[in-house]
Amino acid sequence: MNCELLATCTALGYLEGDIYHKEEDCLESVKDLIRYLRHEDDTRDVRQQLGEGHIVEHDLLPLITQHGQDKALFDACIRLMVNLTQPAMLCFGKVPDDPVFRHHFLQVTSHLQAYKEAFSSEKVFGILSETLYNLLQLEWEQREEEDNLLIERILLLVRNVLHVPADPLEEKKVDDDASVHDRLLWAIHMSGFDDLVKFLASAQSEQQWSMHVLEIISLMFRDQTPDTLVSAGHARSAEEKQRDTSELEVLRQKEQAEKRSRTLQRGCRHSRFGGSFVVKGLKAIGDNDVIYHRNITNFKNYTHDIGKAVRRVPRRNRQAQENMDKRRSAFNVRLFLREFCVDFLENCYNRLMYLVKESLIREQSQQHDETYYLWALSFFMAFNRGNTFRADLVSETMSSRTFHFIERNITNYYEMMLTDRKEATSWSRRMHLALKAYQELLLTVNEMDRSHDGSIRHSASVIKSNIFYLMEYREIFLTLLRKYDETKQPQSYLKDLVESTHLFLRMLERFSKGRKNLIVQKKHAKRKKTKRAANQPAVDRSPEALAETWKIVEEELRGIHFKLSQSLTEGIVPFDASSETPLEEQRTESMVRVQDALLARVGPEALALLRAAREVWPEGDVFGSADVEPEEELELLKQILHADLPRPAPPETQVEEEEDYDAAVMEEEEELQAVQVSETEFKFLDFIKKFANPSIVRPYLLLLRSYAKNTPHTNHCVVRMLHRVAVDLKMDALLYQLSVFHLFNKILSDAAASAYKELVTFAKYVLSRFFTLAATNNKAYVELLFWKNVGAVREMTEGYGRDGAEKKPAWTEEEEQELRTLYEEHRHSEVPDIVETLLPLLSNSTRTRRQVVTQLVHMGLVHSAKQLKKPKKGTGIVLWTEEQEDELQMLYTEYKDSDDALGHILKKLTAKRSRARVVDKLLSLGLISERRELNKKKSRGARPKSSGTGMTEEDFLAGLTQDSPDDSMNREDEEHESEESEGDDEMEERQDGDRRNQSFVSKGDGGADLVAMVTALHQGGMSLALAWLQRCLEKTARDRIADGFSQPVPLVPLNEESDEAMEDKSFLRLLRKLGMRPPANEQEAFWRIPEKISASQLQSAAASLCPNKGESVSEGVSEEDGVPTEEPQEEQEEDSDEDADDIDQAIPEDVDSSFERPQEKMAKRSRVMDDEDEDDCSALVINLDTHSDADSDKEDISAPVKRRRKMVLIDEEDDDD
Repeated sequence: MNCELLATCTALGYLEGDIYHKEEDCLESVKDLIRYLRHEDDTRDVRQQLGEGHIVEHDLLPLITQHGQDKALFDACIRLMVNLTQPAMLCFGKVPDDPVFRHHFLQVTSHLQAYKEAFSSEKVFGILSETLYNLLQLEWEQREEEDNLLIERILLLVRNVLHVPADPLEEKKVDDDASVHDRLLWAIHMSGFDDLVKFLASAQSEQQWSMHVLEIISLMFRDQTPDTLVSAGHARSAEEKQRDTSELEVLRQKEQAEKRSRTLQRGCRHSRFGGSFVVKGLKAIGDNDVIYHRNITNFKNYTHDIGKAVRRVPRRNRQAQENMDKRRSAFNVRLFLREFCVDFLENCYNRLMYLVKESLIREQSQQHDETYYLWALSFFMAFNRGNTFRADLVSETMSSRTFHFIERNITNYYEMMLTDRKEATSWSRRMHLALKAYQELLLTVNEMDRSHDGSIRHSASVIKSNIFYLMEYREIFLTLLRKYDETKQPQSYLKDLVESTHLFLRMLERFSKGRKNLIVQKKHAKRKKTKRAANQPAVDRSPEALAETWKIVEEELRGIHFKLSQSLTEGIVPFDASSETPLEEQRTESMVRVQDALLARVGPEALALLRAAREVWPEGDVFGSADVEPEEELELLKQILHADLPRPAPPETQVEEEEDYDAAVMEEEEELQAVQVSETEFKFLDFIKKFANPSIVRPYLLLLRSYAKNTPHTNHCVVRMLHRVAVDLKMDALLYQLSVFHLFNKILSDAAASAYKELVTFAKYVLSRFFTLAATNNKAYVELLFWKNVGAVREMTEGYGRDGAEKKPAWTEEEEQELRTLYEEHRHSEVPDIVETLLPLLSNSTRTRRQVVTQLVHMGLVHSAKQLKKPKKGTGIVLWTEEQEDELQMLYTEYKDSDDALGHILKKLTAKRSRARVVDKLLSLGLISERRELNKKKSRGARPKSSGTGMTEEDFLAGLTQDSPDDSMNREDEEHESEESEGDDEMEERQDGDRRNQSFVSKGDGGADLVAMVTALHQGGMSLALAWLQRCLEKTARDRIADGFSQPVPLVPLNEESDEAMEDKSFLRLLRKLGMRPPANEQEAFWRIPEKISASQLQSAAASLCPNKGESVSEGVSEEDGVPTEEPQEEQEEDSDEDADDIDQAIPEDVDSSFERPQEKMAKRSRVMDDEDEDDCSALVINLDTHSDADSDKEDISAPVKRRRKMVLIDEEDDDD
């Protein structure tokens, strides 16, 4: 020992007989020892030297027992002993791998075991109990901080002493003999410390010690099991006697069978004359038969592995070790612990478990403290079941929330077991503890279900309905069985898992049979499948086919009297708020969907789509007016059917890389989407089908290998599950595996097979089924070498080659020869795509491009699929052939008088070229003199706003084809073309001007619709909601001006009026009209102000929500003759001057003068008046179309309705001229 340590220990005092004499510097010496421990090194040298000096046994314990009246010395000794009894695992962090540190670890552990034996004295616990009792007698107000610290230190000291592991090699105790731990428990009981523990667990004022109390209780019952404590002090029941008798009978049968086998193995000759035998048909290492040199009676145990060295199993592949076996304590200790359990359940359990769980949920405890909670739950609930079951004693932990808490911990432990591989064993133990708690909950619910009290049975039924309804609780055992790893989880865990699964299935089967329709929750991941473009047959668009289609649709609609079912009306959604597609394109897509429904001859669906689209896009009466008649709807559908609508081009299928073909290129790509929750009717047999999987059956067979050591109940659970799979599901072929048959052979040849009647019967059934199948399937014996899934089982029993025969048609020899011949003929031709050339020449017309490419690679005709990539259209063509020039001249002659000659030519050209190339070629051929001759021609006159009668198809679809896909494609080509001329740029500007004018014209009546909507909402009593919306818009506008940037802002309703408005369809239609964005997905709950709307547009939108909006419109415009009404001269002049300035500033200089008047006519921007009274706002019109063309993002122009109306009239007169 170190000199300083030795001097300090000597200064404590000395023991003379049974009396300890302390020195004057005793207190300072104790404090010095505490200081030394604080500065010890990594080897814990101070701790080891104090242990070797037996300072606890010879100095500290006599000090507290004989000089306990010295409060300062008593506190210092308790502090020192708490430090010295600290577990070795906390001192070193973990069990050291280094041999030197492992030696120090074992030395510290041996000293702790000596301390534990010294503490097993009634005198020591007597002084501790007395001190703790006196402290607890003090009222809360009278206690000082030092008193609370001393209470906590005493509890920690007792916990540390109880935590010291036993040393079985030193104790060498048998069952019913008193070990060191038993003597320690008896000292606790005799001193009354156990009563203080129960008081701390039940007292309301002492709830801060709940976690310490639970730790002490769990360590007290460390070596005990609920069954042994329940049976303590009671006579053995008839069931226990019968179980012991059956176990003895099994052992007796085994012994007799072994005696008979030894008798039969004795030969009649002397052992030196055993003889040599040639085993016919069993080959040795060479080609000769095996020569056997032993007694022939032992031949059935012969194997080629005799004499070979046992192969060493790597540590990472070894089976997980079991925990130490439980031992039975002395009888008087078991009686005392039994009484403790009874008192604890009656007075402390519910309150203590509530406090502990609250601290766990609020994270006020230390790491891994939930394991004490899980142990207490499983232990005391099991004791309650065995000792006159009372549900009220464990009511705190009998709830669905407890199931959820344990299920969450099981999941967390499994994830940590995978991530923290170094501590996988510890996480596995915690997972086993959580599984035991889950099993005990199920057992208690099952016990409640058999109670004579109706209220208890009803409570059990409620709990079962909750856990059976949720998918997480139903499939937790499926997951645990599938993820079982024998290298990390011991066999005891597998035993509890199998028994818990058996219990759960039995409860679920009984629960589902008692109900006709059991509805449960189902979660599934929505998968978006991207399929390869198929060769779909083109729809016949001839006039005769369209007339026939219309006749069928018309008869169907008239037959139902234009009335639609509620399910069809509610299921049609023409508008996708979460899509990034602009509104104009979505409107075009809706029109195409209506036409597709008509072509498919589904009249009601087409009518439902038309009506739903009319509600989303009421402006312009594109889908008919609001008060349209059924006959007008019918005429409108007919026009849509015969219209030539722009359709998006299907994506081109490209030949993928060679690696994709080799790795199952034919399969569909699946993209995981959000998990969807739905309800479905539960069927028990369908649930059992999930267990028909090799990864689930394999753990059962692994547990069945130790059938001789298993309890009869465990073997029954295993056989019952295998019976469900083999008999109930008729999937006995799932067990056709060589290792399974080897296990069955071991069971059938067991000398004590009569004790396993259930196993023997099942093994014979499976073997008989296999030999019956082997008589018809000559590949059955080969199948024994592999584990099989459901598909392989079906093939083995029903025949091979049935599944997937239609998915991947095989190539016959004739087809392969035909493909080889055609490829050799055309491989040297100059065709750009040889695969497209071969496809129509094949005799089997169902072959696809991908199948042909795959077969060419497989036959070795090409090295890689990259050589057969489909050439990109329109990129490799530079020169014009004579045939292509003739085709261009013919197309120009045909379409030169149409409204969009260039667009029709681009569509009909066989060799796709860019817009600029076609224009240049037309100029070089002299067909046109300048580029502007190919501009789109504007239709004269105003479009009628009726439902479609008296309109041409071009006029009807003008609003939908403003920006066709062909135009956008051509514009993209022009951007990438480096050889454009200045004249082409001028043509683009004019086309942009046309598109701007068309966009303005298509939205000319948007302001009037907005005014009408605001007026209707005011009249409907939503003034407060409109005022709230106005404030939100104004505040967002101010924020964007101040911050200098924009971001989406949610519209959060803060009062009842705004909350009700957000559920009103008219108010939501107004939000969509103002450009607000609805929730994009299920994670968003509120509408949002998009970031694309500027601050000035938000101010204009807020001003448009004025209460007198409708009156201003009615006063400013006369709907009958279009002449503005009179108003004061000053206002007219003021408005005229301001608007003229705005218009002059907004018109770009580079735009042709011919487009100034339409821009002036249709441009719209609202002005916010500077008057304080917001009720005097003028009637203004706003344009918040955030999806408009980028070229039209000029400064907005505003004008009063009176002046705008006049400009429209003047422009119409100019057009007529």
